[in-house]
Amino acid sequence: AIFNTSPDVVEMLRVVLQRAGFVVASVYTFHIRDGVVDLDAFMQQHAPNVILYDIAPPYEANWALFQHLRARTALAGCHFVITSPNAGYVQKLADRNERVYEVIGKPYDLDEIVRATKEALRARPTR
Repeated sequence: AIFNTSPDVVEMLRVVLQRAGFVVASVYTFHIRDGVVDLDAFMQQHAPNVILYDIAPPYEANWALFQHLRARTALAGCHFVITSPNAGYVQKLADRNERVYEVIGKPYDLDEIVRATKEALRARPTR
């Protein structure tokens, strides 16, 4: 699943991930924050194995939202690939063990995100 604020970035990531063989669902993070989308229903309907979650400005507030959402029962057991337009800044907010990928659209960067998504998928425990 892609959780992001930008329609253009959602579409770019959707295309890249679908070409890599993933089934993709997406939701805008501001729709979750504002209650427009029921996160529990979204998770039940799509049951994503990996969530590509973008931290956009304002970084501190959106990092706090991410932390809040990640702690929810509906997301228990999900693996996350964290992206941001400013990976260096968000990395300072993140746990040292979490890598933040910069989304700027160059093929190399997108390949890294696909690779990280595949690794997160392999890390998911089997049921």
